[in-house]
Amino acid sequence: MKTSIVTPNAPAAIGPYSQAIKAGNMVFLSGQIPLDPITGELVGRDIETQTRQVMRNMHAVLEAAGMDFGHIVKANIYLKDLNDFAVVNKIYAEHVPNPAPARACVEVAALPKDALIEIEWIGCFA
Repeated sequence: MKTSIVTPNAPAAIGPYSQAIKAGNMVFLSGQIPLDPITGELVGRDIETQTRQVMRNMHAVLEAAGMDFGHIVKANIYLKDLNDFAVVNKIYAEHVPNPAPARACVEVAALPKDALIEIEWIGCFA
């Protein structure tokens, strides 16, 4: 059994997917790019502004699922430029408590709407 998680406090899906899906005690959060939840427009042109917007969007989806950053067990970060890793890592660490989730971070050729970053998560209720 799976349930869709939807909140107006995060950007609406821009394709045929859910913001998140709950299946049992797991929640799978779709990748978030730095979109303003109201306008649907890309926020900022620099990695710091975009990363902070992604974290706000992820917080909204986590909250809608009854979770917080402490429930995250796995994260995947996609960067347009791996040279942005240090800035992203600093902001990420501000939000994710210890023990930190398992994580991957990779550089990609392009992201939707020409975003500089996308993050997806898997959360778990203990």
